Amino acid sequence: MKYLKTLIVVLLILLPFAAFALPNFFDETEPDILLEEIIDSMDNRDLLGQIFLLGYYGLDPSQDILNWIGDKKIGGVKIFGWNVSNLERLGSSISAMQGKAALNKFSIPLFVATDQEGGWVRHVKGNTSITPGNMSIGATSVPVDAYRTGLYIGQELKTLGINMNFAPTVDIYTNPREDVIGPRAFSSDPLTTASLSTSFFQGQESAGVISTAKHFPGHGAAQGDSHGMLPRVTVDYDTFWNRELLPYRFLIIRDIPVIMSGHISFPGITGKDIAASKSPFILTDILRGTLGFKGIIITDDMVMEGALIGSESIESACYEAITAGNDILMISRTTSAYNRIWNYLYPKMTNDKQFKQRITESVRRILTIKLDYFKRDNRVALYPDIEAIKNTIPSPEGSKFFLDQAFRSVSIVRDKELPVTIGEETKVLLAAPYRAFLREGKKQIPQADTYYFPFIPEKEYEKGFLNEFTALVKNYDRVIFSLTNKFSLKMLEILENSSIDVTVISSLTPIYLEDVPWVDSAVAVYGTGYESYMAGFAAILGEYIPKGIVPINNIDIQGFSN
Repeated sequence: MKYLKTLIVVLLILLPFAAFALPNFFDETEPDILLEEIIDSMDNRDLLGQIFLLGYYGLDPSQDILNWIGDKKIGGVKIFGWNVSNLERLGSSISAMQGKAALNKFSIPLFVATDQEGGWVRHVKGNTSITPGNMSIGATSVPVDAYRTGLYIGQELKTLGINMNFAPTVDIYTNPREDVIGPRAFSSDPLTTASLSTSFFQGQESAGVISTAKHFPGHGAAQGDSHGMLPRVTVDYDTFWNRELLPYRFLIIRDIPVIMSGHISFPGITGKDIAASKSPFILTDILRGTLGFKGIIITDDMVMEGALIGSESIESACYEAITAGNDILMISRTTSAYNRIWNYLYPKMTNDKQFKQRITESVRRILTIKLDYFKRDNRVALYPDIEAIKNTIPSPEGSKFFLDQAFRSVSIVRDKELPVTIGEETKVLLAAPYRAFLREGKKQIPQADTYYFPFIPEKEYEKGFLNEFTALVKNYDRVIFSLTNKFSLKMLEILENSSIDVTVISSLTPIYLEDVPWVDSAVAVYGTGYESYMAGFAAILGEYIPKGIVPINNIDIQGFSN
């Protein structure tokens, strides 16, 4: 007993010093050596935490997410639109979360991720740039446009302390009626998509931001939205290899660091009706084996219905995703679900050596990327400079470029009545679900009246807007209309048999022009920012001749019906 007491006293004395012997992420040690030292020192809790990338509610980090960062030592957080009111506050939030992570025993920084694809998908709003979008880049098919878009988006995220972007979107626009992807795609051509997505990635790489190609192996041919169902793509392997996989083959050769697995089923490839995100054949055999990808595989949001179909619970779905080959679970909400998933996976770390090995492999990949990107000369600062956020967002250089790129990407689709001639007495109505369209149109046609209608109205209000518009347009000689989606198509169809002159500026995907062959004058823009609408109005008024080419081969939007 005497010797035992002595031993306890000695251990208590040495314990504080032992803590200092633990490897630290910022040690000046060779990365490969430091990587193994950290992994060897990690317990099951440390390992499991790194595979979680979690969202949080509120404009400031909730106590729940701070606890998960401190207690569970999670590997990353996701910034959603609901986390952003102003950019300075977001920068402070990111500093707080990285500061909490720095207190952990290895001081491993967080991945701070978001969806800032450009164009339609822009989770961090505020003063960040509204770009013309991927399809506008496809309309010019100039790789340097994709590079500079990735660079300027990356620079803004870098200033905010966001070090990972879920972009580029490399889904090929195969199914033109697939409005989940739509203008988020570069093109319907696999080679064009491969070239432009690689350039976008290299632009973000120059900014020091970690790129994530998505949604592997491809959402562009699917019918339906994986948020609410499990979409299926029926395709043979040769087509799969030369279409869906082509952009990834390019990106993997260029060392893309992260790929996001999609909740889409490819039964002709796997032989099963299972989400690709839970398919060992898709992720391990094809992505790791055939394509040779060595980086991180991260799931799309695991609360999406496409991820849950075929699984007993979200907990079991997450287990299946990890065993299939994913390295990181991205989960948007809520804390109760986080706890259930943790309590499901943690015992398996203890009882299943194979599962623990699978997690350890993932953590090795995660730390490899972190040690690389967070120690580069152009790394994203863990604690953003609030004054820089105020003074450099939006990027002045980026703003000039995006305006120029918007003008170059406009595509003339039908020119029977272009340019539009508007006399002093002409009664003009501008109609759109975007106020930027109405503002820019009013600047260029000051005499015009404006009519705003919602992008997607509540079902019970649809008829009211249709009736109101029907009565209103009778008072005008010309309507300049923003065609953007299925509801705006219903609104536009009211004008088909009228004597009113109609000119359409199609926003986002131009696919809906197929449904209005009677429209004689139409141009396509691909964004919803003021730059895109300024360019669109300038084009229809004949102020310049745009050269953009609609980057969708499998649609017929050119002809007239009369």
